[in-house]
Amino acid sequence: MQAPTKVATRTATAASGAPVTILAFAGDIASTSKEPILEAYEATDAQKLLLDFSGTEYVNSSGIAIIIQLLLDATKAGGRTVGIFGLTPHFQKVFTMVGIGKYATLSPNEAAALASL
Repeated sequence: MQAPTKVATRTATAASGAPVTILAFAGDIASTSKEPILEAYEATDAQKLLLDFSGTEYVNSSGIAIIIQLLLDATKAGGRTVGIFGLTPHFQKVFTMVGIGKYATLSPNEAAALASL
């Protein structure tokens, strides 16, 4: 059974000193995740954004499409900088294969992600 998606928002500071909004996902990322993910994204006007997948075990193709939609919107919306961290090795490979690395920096952990912004 699919675990419902929850999104928690918090702030951090990039290595550059700039404020960063972190959207931390918990549960599975699937078609039912669209509303909570996009609502959390649209509620922030941060220029630097990190997506934290540490609490996520599964992302299906619909979930990947939602993440791509968010990234495309971020690119159009004034050139927001987006980073992703906390992916399992399997999903790190999947995200790389589908080209998400063109739109967001993929990092192994939060410290590396903050350093990349």
